[in-house]
Amino acid sequence: MAAKLKKGDEVIVLTGKDKGKKGNITSVDPKSGKAIVDGINIAIRHVKQSQNDQGGRQPKAMPIQLSNLALVDANGKATRVGFKMDGDKKVRYAKTTGDVI
Repeated sequence: MAAKLKKGDEVIVLTGKDKGKKGNITSVDPKSGKAIVDGINIAIRHVKQSQNDQGGRQPKAMPIQLSNLALVDANGKATRVGFKMDGDKKVRYAKTTGDVI
């Protein structure tokens, strides 16, 4: 099945502590159905000091379920993603506006 959300897409969070926040997807794990979005679902991780790194308490973006994310359309609102044939290519489009992504 084709991916509805991909790396680099701007998304909005639908549920959870970061509801309503927007960000760009940095990585997607289709097997677990999760994505990492920069600035969303931040947790504090304790990192041991090394020769190259200072260490201490550092913020880290944790994975979030794909079902809790929605693509942002041209109007800045959440939209669902559909697929259609554009000539001989399969393309993604925003269901609210009908624009090709």
